[in-house]
Amino acid sequence: MKVIGAGYGRTGTKSLQIALEVLGFGKCYHMEELMRNPEGIKHWEDAYNNNPVDWDTLFSNYNSIVDFPGSMYYKELHTHYPDAKVILSIRDPERWYNSVKSTIYSFDPGPAIKINMLIKMLFSSTARNLFKVINFQKKAIWKKYFEGRFEDKEYAINKFNKHIEEVMSIIPNNKLLIFEAKDGWKPLCNFLEVGIPSEPYPFNNKKEDFSVWAKGIVKEIL
Repeated sequence: MKVIGAGYGRTGTKSLQIALEVLGFGKCYHMEELMRNPEGIKHWEDAYNNNPVDWDTLFSNYNSIVDFPGSMYYKELHTHYPDAKVILSIRDPERWYNSVKSTIYSFDPGPAIKINMLIKMLFSSTARNLFKVINFQKKAIWKKYFEGRFEDKEYAINKFNKHIEEVMSIIPNNKLLIFEAKDGWKPLCNFLEVGIPSEPYPFNNKKEDFSVWAKGIVKEIL
């Protein structure tokens, strides 16, 4: 593991995933990777239940991680991979909250996909694990991490800001980059000590495209 993303989802993490892969850091783990490879849920369930986690097996095909659920366990990951650099992706707190509330927090695949999933769960371990992933997001992120209070905007934004302060207090300065997607390649490449690509910095997974994108992934997996 070379790079650990400590930033919350909807802070440009999908774009950062693509950027890290473009820069040659191998395959990057993102919530989408958990959905596409739902058998990995057993490791995140261990993390949720405070049991020992086999991080090396979970990340055997990855050299970096960004987004939820990894950002909730950045301290454990930093302890396990002490040589990895940490990127804390951030954005304006108000815009972050509004983006999360209208996308990952409120995402519903719809009745047709739900029925299809329930039917396939009878004979498909992939469908059963995908159901566990969706349930994990609800219980681990919204119920446990945000204490069931995400709809309280003041609370959620305070949690967001406290997380930034915590990361900055725990991760040594020489191992940490505070990064906004609008900053582009230069600070990211300088921090990772790699050359700046000729192509534009990626900007993916816009708020207005999220639902179609997420539903498409679930349909594809099923």
